[in-house]
Amino acid sequence: MTTAPEPFDVVTGAFSYSGVAITRELHALGRRVRTLTGHPERAPDETEVEVRPLDFADPAQLAESMRGAHTLYNTYWVRFAHDRVDHDVAIANSRTLFAAAAKAGIERIVHVSITNPSLDSPYPYFRGKARVEQILAETGISHAIVRPAILFGGDDVLVNNIAWLLRHLPVFAMGGRGDYRVRGIHVEDLARLCVDLGSRRDTLTVDAVGPQSPTFRELVDAVRTAVGSHVLVVRVPGPLLTGIASALSVLLRDTLLTQDEYHAMADGLADSASPSTGTIGFSDWVAGQGTSLGRRYANELDRHFRSPTALKPVGGPR
Repeated sequence: MTTAPEPFDVVTGAFSYSGVAITRELHALGRRVRTLTGHPERAPDETEVEVRPLDFADPAQLAESMRGAHTLYNTYWVRFAHDRVDHDVAIANSRTLFAAAAKAGIERIVHVSITNPSLDSPYPYFRGKARVEQILAETGISHAIVRPAILFGGDDVLVNNIAWLLRHLPVFAMGGRGDYRVRGIHVEDLARLCVDLGSRRDTLTVDAVGPQSPTFRELVDAVRTAVGSHVLVVRVPGPLLTGIASALSVLLRDTLLTQDEYHAMADGLADSASPSTGTIGFSDWVAGQGTSLGRRYANELDRHFRSPTALKPVGGPR
């Protein structure tokens, strides 16, 4: 008698930020996980996750890597253009991934998008996200689209790096009045939502947002208090802020903040009026993170573009 193969799910980037949390949630439910990753060489020596390359140049192999899986949890995207990879390339890669999923017989896709995507957006990030959502809908595969604004908790970049700057700079520059709101969700809440939606059959789109919507100034003040910083927070015009960020990026060998990222946040695109889908509030979470938050700078280029041999830590315990 032949035993049916054990069902499994596929997570893109299971060793990266949100992918780690989704994988952990799936493992807690007894699900087997296979990852598609652009950096298979970074897989831990001992891992329960099956590793396959996320090679968009080989769609046949992508399909074979997903064959037999039930759900694809897709976290793939690019934050900003770098070298030969921009948002148009990310759109084309997403199309390739979804076509391979269809060929493999994937039954369900849970796709991580962004709040307030629009095909008419002036920002390539939000415009690209809207196009990818459209491409997913065209596949006809049962799917759920999850739209977070920002994520916090775990090995995050944004809040961690705000804390790092507050620990190390004599002055913290904030664009404008800082009255634009940020509706973040804890990465564990996002993971629980994604896995819950993976078990459903209806096609839907939901904003992934936490119970609090602080202004950016309130967010910075909360982080400042948590880490015990006495840095002066000053308001500066947007063009000056992005100029400062560019100069710091050179020193940090990273992209700290792009002009589009600042303007999108200032335009309110990191906010949402939708009901909360998370339970962990930002203020309570950050208040308990003071001893650890921002101890090391989280370098985006190191995480996604540089080879492991080129990595060199920035900063350290203060």
